[in-house]
Amino acid sequence: MQIAAQDVGRLSRLLAGCAGLTVAALGTAGLLSTPADDREPLLSSPGAALPAAGLALCLLAPAGAGRVRRGVAYVLAVLAAAVGVAALSRHPAAGVAIVLSGLALAGLDVQLRRRPGDPARYRIADPLLVGASIITLVALVPRMFAPTFPDGRGPGSLMTPLHAGALLTLAVGALLARPEAGPLRTAAVAGPGVKVRRALPAVVAVPVIAALVSALAVRTGISRPAAAISTGAILAALAVLALVGFLVRSLEGADRKQRTLVAELHEQRDFADTLLQSMNEAVMVLDANYRVIDVNRRWRELTGHPGPTDPPALPPSGTGDWLVRRADGTDVLVLATMATIPDATGAPRGYVATYVDITDRKRAEDELSSRAAELTVSNERLQESNTRLEAALAFKNDLTSMLTHDMAQPISSIASLSELLHADWADLPDDIRLELVAKIDKNTNRLIKMTNDLQLLFRLDTGSVTARRTPVPLLEVVTSVTSELRAAGDVEVTVGEELSALADRQHVWHVVRNLLGNALAYGEAPVEVRAERQGECVVLIVEDAGPGIPEELVPGLFDRFMRGSGLGLFIVRHLVEANGGSVRYERTEPHGACLVTTWEAASV
Repeated sequence: MQIAAQDVGRLSRLLAGCAGLTVAALGTAGLLSTPADDREPLLSSPGAALPAAGLALCLLAPAGAGRVRRGVAYVLAVLAAAVGVAALSRHPAAGVAIVLSGLALAGLDVQLRRRPGDPARYRIADPLLVGASIITLVALVPRMFAPTFPDGRGPGSLMTPLHAGALLTLAVGALLARPEAGPLRTAAVAGPGVKVRRALPAVVAVPVIAALVSALAVRTGISRPAAAISTGAILAALAVLALVGFLVRSLEGADRKQRTLVAELHEQRDFADTLLQSMNEAVMVLDANYRVIDVNRRWRELTGHPGPTDPPALPPSGTGDWLVRRADGTDVLVLATMATIPDATGAPRGYVATYVDITDRKRAEDELSSRAAELTVSNERLQESNTRLEAALAFKNDLTSMLTHDMAQPISSIASLSELLHADWADLPDDIRLELVAKIDKNTNRLIKMTNDLQLLFRLDTGSVTARRTPVPLLEVVTSVTSELRAAGDVEVTVGEELSALADRQHVWHVVRNLLGNALAYGEAPVEVRAERQGECVVLIVEDAGPGIPEELVPGLFDRFMRGSGLGLFIVRHLVEANGGSVRYERTEPHGACLVTTWEAASV
């Protein structure tokens, strides 16, 4: 049935478009067929309005016409009405009919409600089209009875048959263009009075049909004019009586159906009210203007109001948290849902708002969120503690490994040499004694250096090392370290006297001491120390001619407790970075190791 209705709608709009084209063609043909001597001014001729009106109907007929298309059609319809106004002085009947038809086309899609909230709609185009049709038919009646007048002369024609036919075609096409509205709509859409409205065109048409029958009888000579008119009047009266009887019967049937529907509506309303009051959610029903129509028992309990009252604020469409103001001025948190009740056309007919008190649930959620936040903080703190414990454990293991390896050897050597001196002092010659004491002194200095490095390591690990940066002459520091290490013959120094680094002097000394000590201990002579100025930085390089550092050790070269370098390079990296510099390792060709430190240059 739905497919059949759609097909009927398409056919109706197609016929409306064809009617529009026909009207446009008739108007154009009438203008072209009029002799040049008899032509009226274009803007005051009724025929000039027909092409515009026909094109307007043709543009409005298809379903879903775009804005531009409708706009052009409305302009053409208003233009046709304006031409009709201009033609009123010479052709009153045709001018009025054209004005009504043009206004009907301009308001073809305008619908009005009888009263607010009423779903039934009425088109303003319907009475305009009916008025234009009646004027056209009435204007044709004197022409039908022209042979009855003396000498065969009829009265002056009020409207030409071409204009009358075009206007009637235009009215029928306008009705067909919107089959879902107006007199052509179905009973389900039109309501209980559809039979009465459908009968009204028949009531208008019966006298016209009777007049047409009488005129046909007169023109064909079947009957004399008086008899023909009397017969037509009698037929019209009988037809009107039959229509009145049909209408009365239809109204009685409609009244019975209405009483039945009213009873069903009362029953449905009682059921709906019972259902509304029995719901556990607070429900508020509003009309299309957001005025409260009804509320249920739970709404009164939630808000504290004894009856329906307009709320200070309504929730937005959809579902979400909302605050409802109670009668005592307090607010209650609810889960609000605002739903639209559409009418048959999809427009909002009313709204339903439901409220669910979520105060307890929100409180539980807040407590749960608070506990979860506290648990998250505790987990983060525990993770940090675990990280620190793991780092401390790794530090302890590395320190234990270094103490048992690096410090055990000099301590063991000192103990052995001291025991030998103590046991064989009287038998040992002076040169042997001096050699043994020198070895003890060397191992003691090694232990002292390790102890100082450990103290510095602990300070670096706790972050208590700060740099007091001042201009430091690099040549002076390198010379001091070389003298202390007694390596003047093995070290080539190429450092300009003017080169100074902006750093902590003690930190620079430790860096040079560790780099030069590692080069002398693990590399081969000659060891070269050189420095140069590069922009705003000073680069200090320590390079030896040894085998270099194995590739597998380079990624972790500056880590803590690096095998083969003790704490030296780890301390070097932290001290250089504490002064805003950097350190890196470079391999030299064909062999050797090169450690490059970069410092901020001191201003001259």
